[in-house]
Amino acid sequence: MTEYFEVHARDGAARIGELRLRDPVTTPTLADDVVVDAGSLWAAARDPPEGSEETVTVLPHRGFPAGTDPTVQDSFAVDYPDVDFPSAGVVTAETAADHGCDAYVLANAPGIVGHGESFRDEVVAVREAVPHDTALYLAGVATPANVATLVAAGADLVDAKLARVKGRQGVYLTTEGEYRVDELVAEGGELPGAFPTDPPLDEFTREDCVAHNVAALESALSTVRTRIRRGRLRDYLEGQARHGNWLTAAFREFDHEYRYLEARTPVVREAEISAASEETMDRVEIQRFADRVTTRYRNRFSNPLVLVPCSARKPYSDSQSHAGFHRAINYRGHLVSMTSPIGVVPQELECTYPAQHYDAVVTGDWTEGEKTFVAEVLRRYVERNDYPRVIAHVPGEGYRDICERVAGEVDVPFEFTVTDHPTTSASLSNLSDALAGELKYSKRERQHNTVRAIADYQFGAGAGDDLFPDLRTTSRHPKLQVRDGEGTQLAAQVPQYGVLAFTLEGARRWAGSDAPTKRVDIDSFVPHGSVLAPGVVDASADIRVGDEVVVEGPAAFGVGRAEMSGPEMRNSTRGVAVQVRHVEET
Repeated sequence: MTEYFEVHARDGAARIGELRLRDPVTTPTLADDVVVDAGSLWAAARDPPEGSEETVTVLPHRGFPAGTDPTVQDSFAVDYPDVDFPSAGVVTAETAADHGCDAYVLANAPGIVGHGESFRDEVVAVREAVPHDTALYLAGVATPANVATLVAAGADLVDAKLARVKGRQGVYLTTEGEYRVDELVAEGGELPGAFPTDPPLDEFTREDCVAHNVAALESALSTVRTRIRRGRLRDYLEGQARHGNWLTAAFREFDHEYRYLEARTPVVREAEISAASEETMDRVEIQRFADRVTTRYRNRFSNPLVLVPCSARKPYSDSQSHAGFHRAINYRGHLVSMTSPIGVVPQELECTYPAQHYDAVVTGDWTEGEKTFVAEVLRRYVERNDYPRVIAHVPGEGYRDICERVAGEVDVPFEFTVTDHPTTSASLSNLSDALAGELKYSKRERQHNTVRAIADYQFGAGAGDDLFPDLRTTSRHPKLQVRDGEGTQLAAQVPQYGVLAFTLEGARRWAGSDAPTKRVDIDSFVPHGSVLAPGVVDASADIRVGDEVVVEGPAAFGVGRAEMSGPEMRNSTRGVAVQVRHVEET
């Protein structure tokens, strides 16, 4: 049972946590002053340490270097004792398990940091083998340049050992690399990224270099913590990964570890996504949106599909260009926006995270990677939905190329309506003429289809029809209120994220429907405000942070938002599992 570590915020595999020592410590942080080592068992047997609530004690252990045969590791495995003070065990991917500790030290970290695939495999294996609410310590490997990568992979604790060694060797560290001080002197140069406390280069000693390196590492960790709190670590990481080949390799290796990252990435948040490179398309949020649009969402309009370019302003319908598109379409076509990095965005989902939460670099040029990704998403979308025809009202820069690729792969006819630019009078007239004779759908139909589309996206394919067979809407998009045929409110649209939030009556309908329901089973108590992890009996494995969840136990029924993933709720002994919105005593 973990007693001395608690996670407070998550950004992918990175966390803001707290070592609950006598003087609490926020993680990720340097472990030098808060971790003490009780020693190795290789040299001699050791009595269990006394420990203290002032520090985390690494219990007597046997470390194994990278590449040690698993059978050898098994033969010399340590049986860690139960202790009543903050403790850490030393593990590898082969020996990692729940040993009852509050933290785990990765024994072979120096042997894998620097090797992208090995680093990914080892960290993922250990992180998934130990309890969620335990800290992971990567010792002797951190620098200002790589610490963001270590934390993004799942590390909570690092130390300044390597930074100090480098300083004694005259190697000066910054967030973008390292420099030999003697070479800087020979060049007649200067200290890049110097702190105000650093002496001039001609007076700079190796002791000064040690102090600078430690300060640079602490500064980098401060940046990382701030980025995690704001949900923006990934943006920072994309830049940091360019400062070393192995950092780039590790960055890409973890992008390919979708299952590991997806389980740890919130489904909604307020942070904006900066789409500044092709790697943005590999982000969990982008891949998840594209997958749900092409496997869960279903078009309910009988009108032609109208493809248009995205806009810089979000949501798209607030932009001048899209206002012109809507006037020309006049409820006679189903508008879907094409965009990099997201793919395609049906009009019903334009407010749904991350469709209104990204900012792309606009150059007018599309890379081949962008074209390939958006074309694949569009192809899957068109094949899944039943459209009589496709009207591609798109410019020639990339958009038309994508549409022409897809037109050659599907059985739905495409026609193009732009002669020069999508917003010119001639092009808009062409768009209007292309829809001549099409029946108009009503505002009511659009609102109902929007609610059902969001439900499909949020809860699973077919959920919109299962949950809302009899539907009325009040208020206006993006703040729609959802009611049944008798006028009872079931849900409300959350404008910040473009998703649905249930009332108690809506939650009861969800729990009794055929739609996939995310449940949190709790002990016999009535939660007020939140459910803590110790009160969770069971939770659906597919719950992610930010998901809508039903909370149910012998004494209460409620609904709220998940603050942990389902597996983390089941396995954690500390922390808020669910923020409860509505609850009633049963």
